[in-house]
Amino acid sequence: MSVTELPSTAAGRALPVEPWNRHLLAIGVLAVVLIPLPLLLPAAQGAVAVRVLIFAIMSIGWNIMSGFGGMFSFGHAAYFGLGAYTSAWLLVEHNISPWIGMAVGMVVAAVFGVVVGFLALRYRLKGAYFALATFAFAEMLRLYASSSNLVNRASGYHVPLLPDDTSWWFMQFEAGSPNYFWIALGLTVFGLVVSVLFLRSRVGRFSVAARDDEEAAASIGIPVMRCKLVTIALSAAITATAGSFFTQYYLFIDPDLAFGSSVSIQAILPAVIGGVATIWGPVIGAVVLGPLSDVTATLLREPPTFLSFLQGRVGLDIILYGILLILIVLLLPKGVYGALRDRWARR
Repeated sequence: MSVTELPSTAAGRALPVEPWNRHLLAIGVLAVVLIPLPLLLPAAQGAVAVRVLIFAIMSIGWNIMSGFGGMFSFGHAAYFGLGAYTSAWLLVEHNISPWIGMAVGMVVAAVFGVVVGFLALRYRLKGAYFALATFAFAEMLRLYASSSNLVNRASGYHVPLLPDDTSWWFMQFEAGSPNYFWIALGLTVFGLVVSVLFLRSRVGRFSVAARDDEEAAASIGIPVMRCKLVTIALSAAITATAGSFFTQYYLFIDPDLAFGSSVSIQAILPAVIGGVATIWGPVIGAVVLGPLSDVTATLLREPPTFLSFLQGRVGLDIILYGILLILIVLLLPKGVYGALRDRWARR
């Protein structure tokens, strides 16, 4: 059996190789269709759309390492935060364009990911132990950023506003500008294309093979350690782009926003809801999760008549949000995309 014919799901069930060209075509069509979206949406919904794309980028990065690579990470906040802080530090302290800061942040995050991955894999950490190791390094960065004068301690960075409202070089536009959506869309498309090319590549196929059976992969000559480190570096670099853009969009970053555990959860959930180890799962999950918190908050702020007794109850929106997530996971254990794919295959 060749590497490309190895099972493509964590459960080990054999599936045919994905038609990569169709994925690339679908990505291009989706990008073209979404380009006019910010011109049609009100400002509030436009902000939600940008947030959805940020979640999608983070989850695409996480999915490469944890879905396709099989190395579950609970510390992707480390890569998000490194991208955010690198971009902010270069801009605020040295007046360097966020585009350059984003590229540098990708390199910094990739190098850090390789170091963390090498240490974890060198000492044969797997499963929950590997996940805890990634969480520990993310928390270490949060504590360091909170106490280090180099990155302005717990105060974080406020991105200075430019006299001119529009500057592509400094990625800064007037509030509600569609340019933010288009940049986020471009980064999402970049992440999807990288995912497809990764899975088409020799390293990607080897990584999937090592995920499904590491000993068998090593026995046929696959360099398991090298493939896993490349996978981690790629995952970290993509996640760092989300951190860099987040800083420019919200014009602020601090240790909790950059390295907090909630950031890692935001990277994990879209992939889990949409479908882990699939190309489109992270995007579909982000589309589901992005507006969900706003919908639940609005529903309880202005409930229908028969639910009027819930109005003004503090914290119920979070409870409802959690219940909906649990129901989605229980009813669709393979995620939304996985369930739709299986249904289509049966038909």
